[in-house]
Amino acid sequence: MEQKFTQEQKYVLARKRVERISKFYKHLAIYVIVNLFLSAIFIVGDMNDGYTFKEAVTDYHNYKIWMYWGIGIVFQALNTFGINFIFNKDWEERKVKEYMNDDKYRK
Repeated sequence: MEQKFTQEQKYVLARKRVERISKFYKHLAIYVIVNLFLSAIFIVGDMNDGYTFKEAVTDYHNYKIWMYWGIGIVFQALNTFGINFIFNKDWEERKVKEYMNDDKYRK
């Protein structure tokens, strides 16, 4: 059963969706800026402790926050855009056509 929405209800729903997307992009921008700043501080700190530049840049511990905060960003993206963001109908159609045109599946 399909729901019928008034124009005002459609506007409110669209406005909420746009606000969620806007919050996601702001969070993503903050994620990148803060992590670049922190990584630079960690690298400089390592170099002051006697590491070479190459050792400081390749040290895993300088990038752990990227990974952990990044997991949160992924969950927020899935919450904002939904799982269909990755596997939508267009993707399914393209894959079906790709496999139909693949020589392995032709007899």
